[in-house]
Amino acid sequence: MPEPLPKPVALQFTEEMKGHISPGQHTCQQGYDEGKAGGLTLMFHLTICIDDLDAFIADPAHHAQAIGYLEGSYIGGRQPVLAGEFNLFADSGDADRKTMLYRLKFENSASQALTLCGRKDIRDDFGFDTWSDTTTLYVNLYAGHVSAADEGAATLLASGILHIQVHDFLHQLTTFQADAPTLGERLHAVQRFGRLFMGKLWETHGLPRRHGREPRIRTIPLHSLEGVKDADVSTHYASTGDGLGISLLRFQRAPCKDVVLLVPGLTASSDMFIMPEHRNLTQVLLDEGFTDVWTLDGRISKRQPYNHTRHRFTVDDVALYDNPAALDVVRRAVGPQARIHIISHCLGALSVAMSLFGKAIEGVRSVIVNGVSLTPKVGAFAKAKLAVGPFLAESVLGVDYLNPEWGQQAGMAPGKLLAKGVSLMHRECDVPECHMTSFMWGYGYPVLFRHENLHEVTHRRTGDLFGGSGVHYYRHIRKMVSANNTAVKFDPKDVRYRQLPDNYLQDAADISTPMLLVAGQENALFLDSNVLCHERLEQIAPGRHQLEVIPGYGHADVIIGKNAAQDVFPRFLKFLRQHAH
Repeated sequence: MPEPLPKPVALQFTEEMKGHISPGQHTCQQGYDEGKAGGLTLMFHLTICIDDLDAFIADPAHHAQAIGYLEGSYIGGRQPVLAGEFNLFADSGDADRKTMLYRLKFENSASQALTLCGRKDIRDDFGFDTWSDTTTLYVNLYAGHVSAADEGAATLLASGILHIQVHDFLHQLTTFQADAPTLGERLHAVQRFGRLFMGKLWETHGLPRRHGREPRIRTIPLHSLEGVKDADVSTHYASTGDGLGISLLRFQRAPCKDVVLLVPGLTASSDMFIMPEHRNLTQVLLDEGFTDVWTLDGRISKRQPYNHTRHRFTVDDVALYDNPAALDVVRRAVGPQARIHIISHCLGALSVAMSLFGKAIEGVRSVIVNGVSLTPKVGAFAKAKLAVGPFLAESVLGVDYLNPEWGQQAGMAPGKLLAKGVSLMHRECDVPECHMTSFMWGYGYPVLFRHENLHEVTHRRTGDLFGGSGVHYYRHIRKMVSANNTAVKFDPKDVRYRQLPDNYLQDAADISTPMLLVAGQENALFLDSNVLCHERLEQIAPGRHQLEVIPGYGHADVIIGKNAAQDVFPRFLKFLRQHAH
């Protein structure tokens, strides 16, 4: 008779976290701040149950069950967890970041199904951050019982942050219990869990580790149109009022009364809207009945040569010259009866909002702005870069522009040396072009997107999607950030821009075109700029404009993310259809 298999060793421990949340569409930090000011507390008391310690350790996601309760006034008091999941040190999209994930499904006092999703990010940032990483939980509260796959498209109800207090942590250490026959085996089980925990911390917070880099191999042709199927493609040219040539691509299946113009961000191009590696925004619009889609390649586009110079263009130039010229081309082609909608990204979105609120463009049916619009906001370190970066680039390094692809240069050019130095500071991935985009824009590892939201092909071709840029735009952004995070004219004394307002919000009450302000909740570049803008516009014109915060998304991945067609674009379509008649 065969020997019976040994019973798996089980282990459990309790954890208690407390903090604040606030209802509405916020970043987690803003939700915490508003919840704290309003006295909206939230806590949970959980027992983490590991049924089989061997399987738990072998599982890359280190999955366990979470049982217990949540308590807070927003959810109607104490509510039991109906189904809870916990992941310890699960892989993230970054090579140097681990996550602790919580998913707690429950009902509030009115029997409404809710899901609390929480994330701890474990990464070795500057300074001693091991304690804060392991005791800070960023939480979102969703309507319904939401799975991980459906989280991006779920309805966000509230956000905030929970913390482990020191005395709660000390108590937590006393709650470890192992189910094993002998005391020695129970102690060994706890020791094995501790070894796993400390080992994973060492992987992220220990000695620096370099990641090997793969050679760049282009798997998708540069400026490929293969991502859009069953459409007639044509190129249209325009001349701006200050004497530049710009262009547009038109993707048409049939005449349509609701025409959509897509405007990319600085150093991006039409390519971000027509990516063949996944279902892109242009394809989605065509499939959903918007059968006449245009993409703009203005002076800020990678498809144009203007960024690869030491220019003195500002966002005022884009707002005054590029966007009106592009709309004139579209209007001549589609006729006066067509309704024109604009979807725009990053500095393109800022420029479109400035054109609209500066009255340089009129007759637009609706506008969607992703990432930033009339209230640019960046972090402290990014402010410092805006202040000194242009001088260092132009006067110290002696370069005319910054380029993500400098690492591919031959020899020992200043740009290549800079790119190599930047890569030494970035352990999150092995794509040098990704490192340089993070250096060029804001502060983060990475800045422009969250790696887990990108198709690997997209990540590998970061240098194809984002190009070089002159640094003078930084000076204009800095002026806006310094002006109480408000879009303002760069040089009010310059007569060329006299038709534009000094402050682009000054006539906001007169602008009837509705805007949808889109904000990736994890935007590392412009932070919660569009949340701030929506708050200000609500004070000026209540109910006219809408806000969509996209949980789990950063900046550019709202447009170029592998799952954006499921998580993000339906929100765009809903807004477009509201204003399509």
